[in-house]
Amino acid sequence: MKIDGAAALVTGGGSGLGEATARALAAAGARVALLDFNLEAAAAVAAEIGGIAVKCDVASAASAEAAVAQAAAQHGPARILVNCAGIGPAKKILGKAGTMPLEDFARVIEVNLIGSFNMLRLFAASAAVLEPLESGERGVAINTASIAAYDGQIGQTAYAASKGGVVGLTLPAARELAANAIRVCTIAPGIFETAMLKGLPQAAQDSLGVAVPFPSRLGRPSEYASLVLHILGNEMLNGETIRLDGALRMAPK
Repeated sequence: MKIDGAAALVTGGGSGLGEATARALAAAGARVALLDFNLEAAAAVAAEIGGIAVKCDVASAASAEAAVAQAAAQHGPARILVNCAGIGPAKKILGKAGTMPLEDFARVIEVNLIGSFNMLRLFAASAAVLEPLESGERGVAINTASIAAYDGQIGQTAYAASKGGVVGLTLPAARELAANAIRVCTIAPGIFETAMLKGLPQAAQDSLGVAVPFPSRLGRPSEYASLVLHILGNEMLNGETIRLDGALRMAPK
């Protein structure tokens, strides 16, 4: 996929992995639309990289449809989608306060899994009617899962289930959209320097980093963004979920 000149959608673009991805795509010449529930954060990044910020609740059909239409009106139909929007609250099935409220589980599934599918379906509908590039491709979609999909910890039932769903939809989506010359891949990051982890004391961050076999540190958002660029440029990567975790396998807690 040729990045230079392509229109790109990045959900969760106002912070963390999404911000790093938006910056990397813009540096590579893409016209980037940062879709985020936090419009102020997205606007701050967009102003720095020459992109546009669009308010979007990925779990809402109406909100996502409006956001994709707004981005297309300014940048043209997108050939690149990177889904980074997500939430990850920790809560036990049976905790000291009782059972996990069903709505808490449902909200994580709505944002992380349904939100990813929601954006994928809208992106695919738009990209499928574009003229193929010289490579024959029309578009590339990259979702974000987590190593919690494989070794989720205590308190991560909702998060692990949502990310396991993202892993599960990757291959069938890639097989279906192959007929439209659209590739679909997923990245499953390990422990990365996101806003949530940066809020922890330095000692806690260091202890988490030491658990990673090599390199023994937290992952950097720029390393996630680098993999996004590689997936876009490598036409044979399709239907694959790639762990990006320094060989980390998480303990039960």
